Amino acid sequence: MTAPLFPEVKISLDELRALQVKRLRETLRLAYEGQAPYRAKCQAAGVHPDDLRSLDDLARFPFTSKDDLRDAYPFGMLAIPRERCVRLHASSGTTGRPTVVGYSARDIDTWSDLMARSLHAGGARPGDIIHNAFGYGLFTGGLGVHYGAERLGCTVVPMSGGFGERQVQLIREFGARVVLMTPSYMLAIADEFERQGVDPRATALRVGLFGAEPWTEGMRAEIERRLGVTAVDLYGLSEVMGPGVACEFAETKDGPTIWEDHFYPEVVDPDSGTPVPDGQPGELVFTTLTKEAMPVIRYRTRDLTRLMPGSASVMRRMAKITGRSDDMLIVRGVNLFPSQVEEQILRDPALSGHYVIELSRSGALDDLLVRVEARTSLESEAAGRSSAALARRLKGMCGLSAAIDVAAPGTIERSMGKARRVIDKRPKA
Repeated sequence: MTAPLFPEVKISLDELRALQVKRLRETLRLAYEGQAPYRAKCQAAGVHPDDLRSLDDLARFPFTSKDDLRDAYPFGMLAIPRERCVRLHASSGTTGRPTVVGYSARDIDTWSDLMARSLHAGGARPGDIIHNAFGYGLFTGGLGVHYGAERLGCTVVPMSGGFGERQVQLIREFGARVVLMTPSYMLAIADEFERQGVDPRATALRVGLFGAEPWTEGMRAEIERRLGVTAVDLYGLSEVMGPGVACEFAETKDGPTIWEDHFYPEVVDPDSGTPVPDGQPGELVFTTLTKEAMPVIRYRTRDLTRLMPGSASVMRRMAKITGRSDDMLIVRGVNLFPSQVEEQILRDPALSGHYVIELSRSGALDDLLVRVEARTSLESEAAGRSSAALARRLKGMCGLSAAIDVAAPGTIERSMGKARRVIDKRPKA
């Protein structure tokens, strides 16, 4: 089912479990010795790397959270000297302080191998032209896919996002067989094909790997119907590695297979943190097994899913993400917190802290509306200036275009308890 290019995918279950224990012991020791913040957590919990004798013992060790990474900004979670890092990636956080992830040369090699494995599982083959519309830069998507595609022996078109007309032109003229982007943007590209009067099913496109945002089986069916491609679910997150942590096999399309020889998954109860049995829903937790520069132990992803038995491999699969256990929003593939919006609102003295974020979907893409009260009644011209300025700040902060409605004082509903900051009108899975 899978090519001999990646024989490790066919590892036996006994071999996999033995490898996981070996690599987990090495990773725990690396984190304990090299990461002062995690060592302090272990000491407070009364555990030491020597206490791990089986995979079940991992539950005794402390979690790592996004706050731990922010508190250690910029390099406090590195387990090797910063000088040995060949690359840094970062993502923005609620306070404006990003989480920073470092990579050694060996980490980049591992990442490239795993992304190549993911691409091959998803249907890409050496020699294919791959149109990569994930964002390049500090976001891990673009470069993660790029290095993996080159490792597989493909020809990469490093398009990044935006420029829909140009996307269609290059897909047609370069003859891409494989495309990668967010699923909602793929539907927008389908709209652009139609606007140009071009049938995408008549192009060379045959495979699409999509990720960076939750998507439903209905969206998969729509993409496949309109584009004539096999649509495959690709999963990853920057703190653990980037894209390529898990990927569906094109032959089965039954949930991303987690590359368990490099990432040990758990699912825990979001409130208690207690591990739940495979098949039960909860919060996804990852421990890296081979990362050198910045290993993470029991990292709480906040993604809600369940673990399922392997199908194309003995490695377990994850069900589609049903939501998150925190308040982070995913809008057009971009992570956004309400507090980030609030920070930008309060930079304008004419605007108050009473606001609501409304999410909807028209066509393929998410629509973002921010309704915010003025502190005092504003003339239409002044309200327009505040609206335009807030839209610019949000665009500069997270890259998202938002509609802004500056409302009159007292018109946004108050709450006696926790404020309802988000109204999500998007279709549910």
